[in-house]
Amino acid sequence: MDWLKNLLIKYQEICNYILFGVLTTAVNIAVFILFNTVFNTPYLIANAMSIVVAIIFAFLTNKKYVFKSESETLKIAFKEFYLFVGLRLFSGFFDMFSMWVLVEFISFEINLSKLLTQFLIVILNYLGSKRYIFK
Repeated sequence: MDWLKNLLIKYQEICNYILFGVLTTAVNIAVFILFNTVFNTPYLIANAMSIVVAIIFAFLTNKKYVFKSESETLKIAFKEFYLFVGLRLFSGFFDMFSMWVLVEFISFEINLSKLLTQFLIVILNYLGSKRYIFK
């Protein structure tokens, strides 16, 4: 059992990222379904809204629990925030484009398209956060 504990300690950051990535994805999908299905918001608008909510949730959880970043100054915290938002907006555009292509050109079901795009987004966001934001 010690080997498992050592493995979790060694890969704690990745484990935390996966945990909060799953939660962020759940927030993203839940907000999307809420607006698209419950409130009948057009899927691209619902997707944009879900991306904004997920970005805020992800920043707060990634900063505190995943990368354990403690900004020494407000300037550093703001820099982390705008870099994080910039990266997530980039992946958000990829999300929007992927949804549009999957739904309009490949004729995938809307909710399935949302799920498929999220797998790629999680990987893209981890690499960007790790390398460029929370160093």
